[in-house]
Amino acid sequence: MLKAARKKAKDPEGRMPLTEHLRELRNRLAISVLAVVVITVVALFFAKSIMNFITEPLPQCIELEDADPTGNRCATLTQAGLTSPFATYIKVSLMVGFVLASPVWLYQAWGFMAPGLHKNEKKYTRAVVAVGVPLFLFGAYFAYWLLPRAIPVLLSFSADGAENLVSVDDILDITVRMAIAFGFAFELPLVLVMLNFGGVVSGKRMLGWWRGMVVGIAIFAAAITPTDIMSMIALQVPVTGLYFLATGIALINDYRRRRNDPEARLGDDEASNLDLTPSRIDGPEDIGRPGRGGYDDAT
Repeated sequence: MLKAARKKAKDPEGRMPLTEHLRELRNRLAISVLAVVVITVVALFFAKSIMNFITEPLPQCIELEDADPTGNRCATLTQAGLTSPFATYIKVSLMVGFVLASPVWLYQAWGFMAPGLHKNEKKYTRAVVAVGVPLFLFGAYFAYWLLPRAIPVLLSFSADGAENLVSVDDILDITVRMAIAFGFAFELPLVLVMLNFGGVVSGKRMLGWWRGMVVGIAIFAAAITPTDIMSMIALQVPVTGLYFLATGIALINDYRRRRNDPEARLGDDEASNLDLTPSRIDGPEDIGRPGRGGYDDAT
């Protein structure tokens, strides 16, 4: 009874004292960390198979003096030190735990932010989670698909007679970095669409950026991928296609907005039509003669 009496009705707009916000943040962080830890512990039993999967793109030499008849270089996979294998196990398991627990911590982040959002903002946030996660995962998978084609290019710069020793940590680092970079690159169209839906930028303006965007995507692709021109094109083409897809969605949304709301026809840099037709002005009102019974400026 006392416990029920202490319970306060929730504010429909999600307002609460600062201490309540901090307490809720603590609880949601604890749930997110617990989910990551549980999945990490489970992933420890499969860490070796996961490491084999990650290092599979590396062309390994069967023998140290092994020479590829096609002229492609190979490498010897190494792990230096006694603690390196165990540290790699932990690192791989943490990475898997963070990725597989993403639905939990994304939901907790959404639950913390949702009370302060309007109804239409909540709808957009759900769309961001529903579309953003698959886009990120597709970009990460695309990076893994590209690695077997990029690693031989990197090894081709080795000096003649040199033996390539590649550690598991090196493979893990380059895989994670490329997966993150490709994943965020594939989020570009989602960001642009959300800016358009929020009224920040119009589809017409996005279309006007196409030259700069194509050049910018090309520079980003050249910086993030190896020196192989094919790897650069493999990243630039899909991201550029997604940019034009986002522009098309923005143009359709602008058309729908103008049709439903005539007041939204004008852009930020357009002037509204003014009615300059002169109108008739009535004469001055008679307030009486100055003096007795009238008005003057002295009495």
